[in-house]
Amino acid sequence: MAKLGYPFTLGVASGEPLPDGVILWTRLAPEPLHLDPRRPGGMPKRQVAVRWQVAEDQGLTRVVKEGTAYAEHAWAHSVHVKVEGLRPATEYFYRFSVADPLFEPATSPVGRTKTAPAPDSQAPVRFAVASCQRYEHGHFTAYRHLAVERPDVVFHLGDYIYEAGRPATTPQPGRYVRPLEPPARECTTLHDYRNRYARYRTDPDLRAAHAAAPWIVTWDDHEVEDNYRGTRPADGSDQAAFLRRRTAAYRAYYEHQPLRVRPVGDGLRMYRWRAYGTVADFLVLDARQYRDGADMLGPEQEAWLLGKLRAPRARWKVLVQPVFFAQRAFPGPGGPSFSRDAWDAYRDQRSRIMAAAGRDLVVLSGDVHNNWACELSTAFGDPAARPVGVEFVSTAITSLPPSTDNHAILAANPHIRYFEGHRGYLTGTATPTAFEVAYRVVDFVDRPGAPVSTAAVFGVEDGRLVRVDTMP
Repeated sequence: MAKLGYPFTLGVASGEPLPDGVILWTRLAPEPLHLDPRRPGGMPKRQVAVRWQVAEDQGLTRVVKEGTAYAEHAWAHSVHVKVEGLRPATEYFYRFSVADPLFEPATSPVGRTKTAPAPDSQAPVRFAVASCQRYEHGHFTAYRHLAVERPDVVFHLGDYIYEAGRPATTPQPGRYVRPLEPPARECTTLHDYRNRYARYRTDPDLRAAHAAAPWIVTWDDHEVEDNYRGTRPADGSDQAAFLRRRTAAYRAYYEHQPLRVRPVGDGLRMYRWRAYGTVADFLVLDARQYRDGADMLGPEQEAWLLGKLRAPRARWKVLVQPVFFAQRAFPGPGGPSFSRDAWDAYRDQRSRIMAAAGRDLVVLSGDVHNNWACELSTAFGDPAARPVGVEFVSTAITSLPPSTDNHAILAANPHIRYFEGHRGYLTGTATPTAFEVAYRVVDFVDRPGAPVSTAAVFGVEDGRLVRVDTMP
């Protein structure tokens, strides 16, 4: 019997760092875009043993943990290894290998990870923020630059994939610069979603970013369907059919991310608290799964969040979530309008969150494909209202921006202090006394090789934004 090809085509990843451990991920896929749904990744219907190692050095000569995990056909031969017993705030390196009759002996690329600091640590945390990476819209060059920076942790804020297929009509020039996997249709089935993730993971720059640091991820809408809310599709189609689609999409999401928990039934618990010593409480939110009417988070998630905000144990309370949090009025001849897909449609819940946070709230957001920086207030539009915190909105890795008059938006929203329109990502540093964020941008995504630069740097002082890259 002929041997299958190299199994680690989708690379390696780590995530969910705790002070004593991380999750390691890979998926066996010798043919990543295999068309037969019975053989995801070109793999047969059987279990495969996968060896893993964690070491103190990149050459893996000082191995501190190792073992065997089993790649199951039911989970597309993905592997999620819970590594425990590591030291806090420590850099480690890891790899996988297989010695199975299906393959020639094979070893994965080496990944770098880092554990979270101890609960009483005051050490700074260096983080990066990314979102919105539509494959067809451009090259993931920004991820290559992010990987070089080797942050302590990367937060991904959603739209990791886009579910849409290639349009039947001729697309706008410049919008589709890379091909999707065949047959390039909209994702509706488990096989569709698996192959869409595989297409994205074939990108070497995305693989490099995953291998460079542990990731903590949340989702927005395109991981399932554009603008869906809870169990309801945006187009008003059959709800039972949509729930089956959502269940498939959530399963594929788990199969391709370094998560600690598996889907249960038709849901997947995504909201969670990730502490970095006494410096930052990162509160990761799920802004999609529980939406219903005027409630974005659902009662259980809101109660959990308000409890964490009212009893903080760290200097900075940081919401890690996908959509625009501050008020953003769009001026028009008939008066201002507001997005129905962002927090402006959930004002009461937003007010409860800010009231519980008190001061020193920081919100990290994505979704809108441009860079923004905002001051948060319980009375947006009142110049006398004192800010309760700040929001940093990250642009897209590649996804193209909407057609809006951004200068008019700035003029109509004085609490929005900054706009910038390139693709890129954020980097930040949090310490017991400071919180700074840099807007890292690339000049183009329609071809490889764009350089990276810093468009602006902001700090946080007494709940206000301070531009620090222009100070003497």
